[in-house]
Amino acid sequence: MSEGRGSAATNESSMSEPKLKSAPLAYNNESFLASPDGRILRLLSEYIEPLSRFRREQIQDTVVFFGSARVHSRDSAADQMNDVRSNGTGLAAAQQALDMKRAEAALDMARYYEDARRLAYLLTEWSAHIPARRRRFVVTTGGGPGIMEAANRGAHEAGGRTIGLNINLPFEQFPNPYITPSLNFEFHYFFMRKFWFAYLAKALVIFPGGFGTLDELFEILTLAQTEKLAKKIVVVIYGSEYWKKIINFDAMSDAGTISPQDLELFKMADSPEESFEFLKEALTKYHLGPQQPKRKGEAATPEIAKTRP
Repeated sequence: MSEGRGSAATNESSMSEPKLKSAPLAYNNESFLASPDGRILRLLSEYIEPLSRFRREQIQDTVVFFGSARVHSRDSAADQMNDVRSNGTGLAAAQQALDMKRAEAALDMARYYEDARRLAYLLTEWSAHIPARRRRFVVTTGGGPGIMEAANRGAHEAGGRTIGLNINLPFEQFPNPYITPSLNFEFHYFFMRKFWFAYLAKALVIFPGGFGTLDELFEILTLAQTEKLAKKIVVVIYGSEYWKKIINFDAMSDAGTISPQDLELFKMADSPEESFEFLKEALTKYHLGPQQPKRKGEAATPEIAKTRP
């Protein structure tokens, strides 16, 4: 009898104890995913999630536009010039002169915004009529303001899809409003963002820009120079007046740090129409012609995954 009473007492005690809450599933554990140990999963996410979206949206390849985030549209630059000229805030003469100099430079650089917008329009309009199962040569940018906004805007105005590969920065860079919502991406890791710029690109258009633009330009030129990619990437450097002041490619060739043939890796252009005709011809030649037969034993690799063996 006493043994039975003891068993009942134990059951009553266990029933009165609070139940331990279930631990979160590992893939729902935000503190783990944000920790150093979760880094590999974050990296994989920035590969797999864009890949799944690109496949779902039928994106085969891209034309990537790079350039300064600080370039304004012509209307915006003109408004800024008028504000400085009116000096409504009563700035000192020296400060107004400095602001006027900057406003004049911004108005001069605004032509590149309008040119990027026009070129993206022409490319998107042309690519829309290419008979293909998937979307070809989709205009892609870093997703922010300036030249990025201009290119996304031109593609949007042509009625096409357009991609923005944004980056999460301490000073917020918000995606511009012309990106196709389903193709609006946000990256934490710069190198994963760079990967997606290069992975899908069949052409690169480099407008005047700063450190980031130079970084992307030389990275792609290095990949092309070393033949690391199986595909041909067509490169247009836009705005010879600007770029010839910034980089002396001929001096590099003369000094022997690059070969004369390396100067053929890109073309300089100064109008949207000239750039478009060059891109159209090169993209047609290298990427719309007859496909090269696969080598014996070569697997059927998706187009967007092709690199050198």
